[in-house]
Parts: sequence; structure tokens; C-alpha cells
Amino acid sequence: MSDKILFVDDDQNILNSFRTNFGRRYDVHTSLGPEEALGAISRDGPFKVIVSDLKMPHMDGVVFLSKVREVAPNTIRVMLTGYADMDAAILAVNRGHVFRFLTKPCPTDTLRDTIEAALEQYRLVTLEKELLRSTVWGSIKMLTEILSLVNPEAFGRSERVKRMVTAMAKDLQLHNTLKYELAAMLSQIGCVSVPADILSKKYTGTPLAAAEEETYNTSIQVAVGLLGNIPRLEEVGQIIACQSLENCKVAEASVGGRLLRLALDYDDLIQRGLTRDDALERLSASSTPYGDDLLQALERFVHREEGFKRMYVLREELAPGMILAQDLRTHEGALMLAKGLEVSRYMLECLDSVARTRSFREPIAVLWPSGNP
Repeated sequence: MSDKILFVDDDQNILNSFRTNFGRRYDVHTSLGPEEALGAISRDGPFKVIVSDLKMPHMDGVVFLSKVREVAPNTIRVMLTGYADMDAAILAVNRGHVFRFLTKPCPTDTLRDTIEAALEQYRLVTLEKELLRSTVWGSIKMLTEILSLVNPEAFGRSERVKRMVTAMAKDLQLHNTLKYELAAMLSQIGCVSVPADILSKKYTGTPLAAAEEETYNTSIQVAVGLLGNIPRLEEVGQIIACQSLENCKVAEASVGGRLLRLALDYDDLIQRGLTRDDALERLSASSTPYGDDLLQALERFVHREEGFKRMYVLREELAPGMILAQDLRTHEGALMLAKGLEVSRYMLECLDSVARTRSFREPIAVLWPSGNP
């Protein structure tokens, strides 16, 4: 029995009747009042459907279902009331986005049919979101795989930055961390439009001439433009725009923009040959206001990475989770994977394919968590 329904009322006898009438058909939960219900949502949710009374002390059903919409937006909301109040119905629909408004006493058959309709609505909503999620992830996977094939250096930078941004967002206990991870993953996608010699200078820390810097910055707008074609990635595009100080004042940027900018600036300093400590000191002394909380999160990430041990392995010994401590190149000098990449199964499959016709420079320096064998 997986259809979890929550009934909310300030009358225990009514709640008992709901459990009696619907307990065999659904996974029924009851809460005596909205405050108890909010705790149940946090503790026992998610619920597919919530049926709430309108007139309750301390917090009426309209306010309660509005809060439910904030904390559990997928849950379908139904309002029950003993008062045929049109104003209350309008408020319930407009503020709480209520699916149905029923008056008490409500026949059991009518309430059951309403719950069935609400469950079907829940299935439709979640299916639509899952289809959208699959479409978005498929598009992103395609873009990043194209980048890994066309420009290993740009892909390597995006992977290094993604690891930092994801770790810092988790450390800071930010909500909806997926958008920060996506912004880091796709931050270098526009580099497919930049000449290879300019990218090589940028990624090795060589200063760019003014014209080269301008050409490189066009890649940011290319990335933002590409993401404009993918539904619901507008905020991700805004974060990516913060790579350019002309497009984004870091002091006024969202936390996502500052996270990405901090990770990119740290990566730039490391690629120029600075030690980790020197890079952190340079960033802390910078006039660019990332925020003390973000700088401290980066410092904690860097110190955790010091727990990695350096190893030398053959190509066949590479394993998911290892981090490349040097560029992986063929004997002819072609770059396959950039320094700083965390090895994935997809990368290993690509290397297996290339190994049929080419050999690699070995051994390969990697970083491996000290606790691993």
C-alpha cells in the first residue's frame, strides 16, 4: 500500500472516521491540527494527497495548504469545510493551489472519488517532472560528452570546478545543490567556439592578450545561449554568466555565481603553478568579495584533498574515483584526459576504445583517497 494520504482536522472523531473509511484502501495518516501536520510532512512525507479542514484554530486550512505547497509542491491538496464560503474557496484555490474544494458533510463515495482523482493528478505531475528531468539530463550528458571528445582541456577544467563547487555547496548545506553542480559542469561548454591556442594559454595560466581575452569571454555567452534552449535552466545560465566580471559583479551575485567564480579563480591559480596554500592566501587577500563562508568552505575542501595519496598506475589499472595528477596523453602527444579529472566508467570505456589503435604514456600519476587499497 503506497498511496500515502494525510487527513488534517481539529476534531479527533472526524479523523478516526477517515481512518475507518479509508484505512483499508490507502496508507492513511492523520494529524490533529496544521502544526502537527507540518511535522508529519517533514517526518513521514512525502504524501501524495493531503485533505485538510478549513476552519481550524491558530492556522486555517488556506494558510496551512499554502505552507504545504512550499514544502511539498508535488502533493495534491484537497480542502474540506462545513461552511459553503465562496471567498474561502477562492482563497484556497489561489493561495493554496487546491485541487478540489468539498463541503462537509461529504459523502464517503464523493471523497473517495476525489482522492482517486487527486492520486491520478499526482501521477501525472510526477510523470511530467520525471520526463522533463530525463530530457534535461539527457541533453546535459550529450553536451558534456561532446565537450570531452572535442576539447579534453575544457572538459577537464569543468570537471575540476564541478568537484569543488559540489563539495562546497554540500559543506555549506545549500538547498537545491543540483543547479550549482550543473552550472559547473556546463561552465566550459561554450569553449567549443574558442580557438585551441587561446584555450591552451588560458588553461595553463598564460596571460591572454586583450583580443584573446575578449575571444575567450565570448564562450561564456555561447554557453548561456546554448542553455537557453533547455527548459528550466535559466538560473543555471545566470550562474554561468558570472564567469565574466563584466557580466556579473561578484559582490552582488547569487551564492551560485560566487561559488562558480571562486572555484574558477582557484583553478586558475593552481594552473599557474601556485601551491594550494599560496592560492588560498591569494584569494583571501583578493578584493573580489566571494564571502568568508565560501572561502572557508574552499579551504576545507582543499585540506580534505590533502588526504589523497599519489600513485603511479598503468592505463588498465585506472579505476573510477581516481583523480589524474597529470595529463593523460597518447605516445603521439594527443591529450585524452586533462589533469584534475576524476576518472569515471564512461572515461574508461572511451580509453578502452582508443587503446585499440593507440598507446598511452605510462605510468600515469593519479591521486587516490588514502583509505583505499
